[in-house]
Amino acid sequence: MTLSLGIDLGGTKIEIIALDPSGRELLRRRVPTPQGDYTGTVAAVAGLVEAIEGELGQRGRVGLGIPGTESATGGLIKNANSTCLIGQPLRRDLQTLLQRQIRIENDANCFALSEAVDGAGQGAGIVFGVILGTGVGGGIVAHERVLTGANHIAGEWGHNPLPYPEDEALPPAVCYCGRQGCVETWLSGPGLTADHARHNNETLSPQDIEARARQGDAACEATLQRYERRLAKALAQVINILDPEVIVLGGGLSNMDRLYSNVPVLWAEYVFSDIVRTKLLRNRHGDSSGVRGAAWLWNEK
Repeated sequence: MTLSLGIDLGGTKIEIIALDPSGRELLRRRVPTPQGDYTGTVAAVAGLVEAIEGELGQRGRVGLGIPGTESATGGLIKNANSTCLIGQPLRRDLQTLLQRQIRIENDANCFALSEAVDGAGQGAGIVFGVILGTGVGGGIVAHERVLTGANHIAGEWGHNPLPYPEDEALPPAVCYCGRQGCVETWLSGPGLTADHARHNNETLSPQDIEARARQGDAACEATLQRYERRLAKALAQVINILDPEVIVLGGGLSNMDRLYSNVPVLWAEYVFSDIVRTKLLRNRHGDSSGVRGAAWLWNEK
């Protein structure tokens, strides 16, 4: 039996999963992420691999999902929310410790791969995986293969400007990437909170905004309608370029049920087609998608 080990290297925890070839979970373990400690983080990842292989009595193929990506030149980590990883040769260091080849991908790519292989997008030729959380990320999977691109930034739709500006045009929010008006500034959890505050002079979490809208709060309902239209415009741009069969949502904001009925109605106005067959779906594996996708990095067709 071929053992696939997937690791999700997050800001607060490191999780590992062992899958058999059918995708059945054999073991799962997690440990806290050593904060700001690159050497400790590498050691923790290697320790998890060695521990789970010891329990199962066999050696596995290792895939790693990270909150960043490898540079196309030199392989050093860039664009990482866990800043201690930036500029580090993570793949090389892990391969030295574990004495085998390691595959590394952005965590959004791992999410998309998991949902494409045996999740909500199973059987679709092209799947776009979306993370709507503290930030906004995306990953592209074509025929169960992650597309990374020449610059290793394929799917980074969150750092494009929001298209078809209406009331969003003024003033554009400053994004952490240094630009203004990025999709992430509008569609992330903090972006939703900030938009409600701009219009209503009160600060609410996305969960509170949704709950109050369900109870008939007109201001919160208006905030969510603005959010849905912005999401529809941003995803329409993706559809116009990729034309995916399926778009799968992940992250905390993907738990809003109304998105799956409202957004496809709205995006029809912005998609360059007489009919839109693309499906907008909730993820199947939830918080496990990232770690499962890392394991599937060795099973790409």
